[in-house]
Amino acid sequence: MSVQLHFNTLACAAATGNSLFTCAESLRIPVPTSCNKQGKCKECVVEVAEGMDCLSKPGPEERHLKGAFRLSCCTRIVKDEGTVRCHTMRRGTMRIEKHAFELPVHGPQWKLDPAVTRDGDRILLDGVEIDRGTGPLHGLAIDLGTTTIVIRLLNLETGEVVADSSFENPQRFGGSDVMARIQYDTEDRTRTLQRTLVGYLSRAIQEFPVPPRSIYEVVIAGNSTMRDMFFKLSVYSIGQSPYQSITEQEVAAGTRTTTSLSELAKRLGLPIHPLARVYGLPIISGHVGADAAACMLAVDLANEERVVAVMDIGTNTELIVGNKHKVLAASCPAGPAFEGGQITFGMPGLPGAIEKITISDAGVVQCTVIGDGPAEGLCGSGLVDLMSELLRTGRMNSLGRFEDESSEFIVAPSDDRPITFSESDVNALAQAKGANVAGLQIAFAEYGISYADLDVFYLAGGFGRHLNLASSKRIGLIPNIDDAKIIQVGNASVEGACIALLSRAKRAELEQLVKRVTHCRLETHPGFFDYFVNGCQFAAVDNEPEVSAS
Repeated sequence: MSVQLHFNTLACAAATGNSLFTCAESLRIPVPTSCNKQGKCKECVVEVAEGMDCLSKPGPEERHLKGAFRLSCCTRIVKDEGTVRCHTMRRGTMRIEKHAFELPVHGPQWKLDPAVTRDGDRILLDGVEIDRGTGPLHGLAIDLGTTTIVIRLLNLETGEVVADSSFENPQRFGGSDVMARIQYDTEDRTRTLQRTLVGYLSRAIQEFPVPPRSIYEVVIAGNSTMRDMFFKLSVYSIGQSPYQSITEQEVAAGTRTTTSLSELAKRLGLPIHPLARVYGLPIISGHVGADAAACMLAVDLANEERVVAVMDIGTNTELIVGNKHKVLAASCPAGPAFEGGQITFGMPGLPGAIEKITISDAGVVQCTVIGDGPAEGLCGSGLVDLMSELLRTGRMNSLGRFEDESSEFIVAPSDDRPITFSESDVNALAQAKGANVAGLQIAFAEYGISYADLDVFYLAGGFGRHLNLASSKRIGLIPNIDDAKIIQVGNASVEGACIALLSRAKRAELEQLVKRVTHCRLETHPGFFDYFVNGCQFAAVDNEPEVSAS
């Protein structure tokens, strides 16, 4: 007799006494570790979806973990029958936007001008020799999202994207949103979240088709918390009013001139050239972080005459409105619902996720699944489609209540585990949408324009790239404006990081631009609660914001 173990997408019979780590090795599933399975590095985290009663009780090495998360090297099979389902923090290959969009043609073009250059066999960083060799020079652009990590490997001499990788942020065991991660990191005091992320990044880097030591610079984008945590800074102050990074406080105090960060790769634990520089893009203010700054660089905002908006919908939605003359930015605390978090059958955009849904008048549900395999859950674009179709067919009202008084809707029937959508899921989506709508209304009002005044609406992020615009407008996720004004640009954050990696001039331009941005603090705006409540309803955003006199 043995337990049937389903680990990631593979399965095996697991005998009593075996650890989950040992089982993973037998299935050739890579699990990060730097302590040889001693329970010290805390990197081999797995999430148990079923069968916790078949596993050993958590030991003292796991006291930092809550809920369904376990250290695979410390967790053993203790029963001789049953079923266990678990997965690593990297469940599979996520869809990557290899080329988000072409650079704006209306503005001045930039030239290739990386900080890493060569002089014969001498390899220089800002003109200082750090190595000798004749092979290609490489760099990394990394977007540290709360939910998703995206990495691009570039040839610094040609600007070519050599390879890329994307995976779920393995820090999920510390909480699904930024504030939970801040609390976890503050209480933990051992940098477990940072070390876990570095472990996963290291594995991704070592899987690239180039020698890791040929990587001489890294540019990091990410919200303020993800960036600072990666650089081993305390993030406690970002979680307390007025929600400022240590770097922002030090700039205000005159002890530093920029909110950007710079560190040697060897001090952060990355397995690249030890003297490689890791550069953290500057943050704007508060939770408006380096990812928002990267988006501004990607759309060439510093040279833009038109009035544009950039909305990167995610766990922490960034919103930017403006042009070269005036820029306003806000951060919307949306939470992880639109990225699959806090949803019963929610998941990121991995194989098995339902990404498109239609419902016929007779109630027949048609689903499109990433990878064309069996449906395992719902990703963000699928959730938006589902809400839209429930509204369109009259199965749900604008308040998010099922009209037939049922408590859930069956999306994909199954004898084993049907995928359903409940009113609690609707409530999670409503709150995420409400925060985004409040941000839109307040930012446009503070800028002094209506939606009709907008020339371009950039819908950024991997999630935004795959949204159905009609569905998004119907549920009120984005303004009800002409489709011709909307450009779905993909991961603008990593695109901006690439530009900063390849051009010192554009990097310097961004350093100056962030200093001119006005930060719109939603949490202190007197109208936030009213906008939020109205935004929780699933109705088109047709009403124009109440424009402030400015």
